[in-house]
Amino acid sequence: MGLGDDLMITGFVEQEKKKHPNKQIVIGNLEEKIIYDSLIYKNNPNITPIDKVDRNKPIHFINYHTKNRPYIDYQNSNNMNWQWNMNFSPIPGKLYFTEAEKMKAKKIISAAKDDWKRNNSTEYKGVIFFESTSTKVDHNFFYNKMKNKDWGESNWKKLILKLKDKYLIIQSKHKKSKRYKGAYYSSIDFNFREACSIINESDLFLGPEGGFGHVAAALGKKAVLYFGGWIHPKVTGYDFHENIYFDHPTSPCGAVGYICEHCEEARRSINADYLYDKVITTLNI
Repeated sequence: MGLGDDLMITGFVEQEKKKHPNKQIVIGNLEEKIIYDSLIYKNNPNITPIDKVDRNKPIHFINYHTKNRPYIDYQNSNNMNWQWNMNFSPIPGKLYFTEAEKMKAKKIISAAKDDWKRNNSTEYKGVIFFESTSTKVDHNFFYNKMKNKDWGESNWKKLILKLKDKYLIIQSKHKKSKRYKGAYYSSIDFNFREACSIINESDLFLGPEGGFGHVAAALGKKAVLYFGGWIHPKVTGYDFHENIYFDHPTSPCGAVGYICEHCEEARRSINADYLYDKVITTLNI
């Protein structure tokens, strides 16, 4: 749980600010009396930064942290499987870019377009921002969780190769990124917020359920997201996105304590041709 969670709460924060316009809005752990900050909250006019909080003025505290996420049914969850709160559905969050972040995104988009012109004789039909690799793979818990959520490198490779001749695909870039033939890999480094700004300049986000899916929703962008059978799209998805779900008697499994065979079955059952059709259809809507 990370930046996607931070973004999910910002839509609720906007609603709370309208109810409490004269209060400072902060997010954290109420029981431990800790206020959290996040790069997601940067420039958000509805959230008071930690270093600007005035303890002598009214504060509206939003109790939201790793042990209090509204989409998890904690009472019925355990260390092996999480259960989901099927009564919860997210609302799009809010992102506020700096001018420097906007300019960085435009620079990278421009470089990607120049690269396309050098290597292709035809025009591309759209710009896709693509991410397949999680940064959360160092700990066994996160490895199991992300492995179960993942569609698999071989599947993504097949899909990118099917799309690359018609669409300009810009790949996310971080320390654990896997390079994909057919996707543009920027020579310019960029951070998460700058990646979000690139999505804002793109036509569609393509990747697994997670942080960038919430980014696409916050920016009102189209998205094709692989959910597999791990979590239900109703819980962390948006109805204006194309959410690829493995509808199976044991879905959604929420497996976190082990590598799940059901999730492997999902990877085998949902092929590249199927996602390709979904991407084309979504871009043409």
